[in-house]
Amino acid sequence: MPIVNTSQPITSAASTGALRSLAAAYPFARLEAVGATVFQRPITAFTLGSGPRRLLFTAAHHANEWITALILLKFAEDFASALADRGQLGGYSAADLSAAATVTLIPMVDPDGVDLVTGAIPPGSATYENARRLAQSYPAIPFPSGWKANLLGVDLNLNYPAQWQTARQIKFAQGFTRPGPRDYVGLAPLDQLETQALYAYTRRLDPAVVLAFHSQGQEIYWQFGGYDIPGARELGQAMADASGYALADTPYASSFAGYKDWFIQDFRRPGYTVEVGRGVNPLPLSQFAQIYRACLPIMIQAITFPLPE
Repeated sequence: MPIVNTSQPITSAASTGALRSLAAAYPFARLEAVGATVFQRPITAFTLGSGPRRLLFTAAHHANEWITALILLKFAEDFASALADRGQLGGYSAADLSAAATVTLIPMVDPDGVDLVTGAIPPGSATYENARRLAQSYPAIPFPSGWKANLLGVDLNLNYPAQWQTARQIKFAQGFTRPGPRDYVGLAPLDQLETQALYAYTRRLDPAVVLAFHSQGQEIYWQFGGYDIPGARELGQAMADASGYALADTPYASSFAGYKDWFIQDFRRPGYTVEVGRGVNPLPLSQFAQIYRACLPIMIQAITFPLPE
């Protein structure tokens, strides 16, 4: 029986529990605390493989994009199971993938926000009602299904030091001037515990490639700030070809202060935002199987595609 349940919306407790169960079932996996939110929900990393290419895959940066956490949790279980059985993953020997790369997964960057959207925070509780009060400033955004931010009302993927002031100008012009369900950039870059934790962990891990999973659009964004990153377009195109997603330029209004933007700017290495599925967030679980079929070869290409030294 699978450890990861992909048939129901994920919560932070279910994500952490699945990772702990996977680590117990597969002793070659490594579990690590990355940080915690202001509400003390953990942000956890899970690592498989021992190869020289270090990779970091992250998901659920946005609360109502929780389906992306399930992608990484299922990938963790599929990879670990294939390693234990000396089997294959995505048509590749799992042992060869493990020898090629060390793959670290952070399935849930915004556990507080995910719990609001998926029902783990009940109506009437103090945190739920505080979020509802913040949402009242933006009545056109459905509550809680339209919630993307953390529980302090900051959009975590607009909180990195990558032309943050430009992001602030754009979002303020759009009316997102205060904490709320989405698109508020915070008071300063990295003023949230979640972004501080991922920033510090990424620096410590020093990955060759990062993937940040979001929804929706079936597109792969690969550029930031005009930086010419050797191999980035080629790897991006390989991921697009393998998945059927489009390699695309990030829309201007969303082009600044994101996690992959900061990674490209500071590390000058390939970083990608993968927009999975189609529709209105949160995407229905009926799309999950199709989404995972598209995302698995994206992750395999990140492991196997040759990059410039």
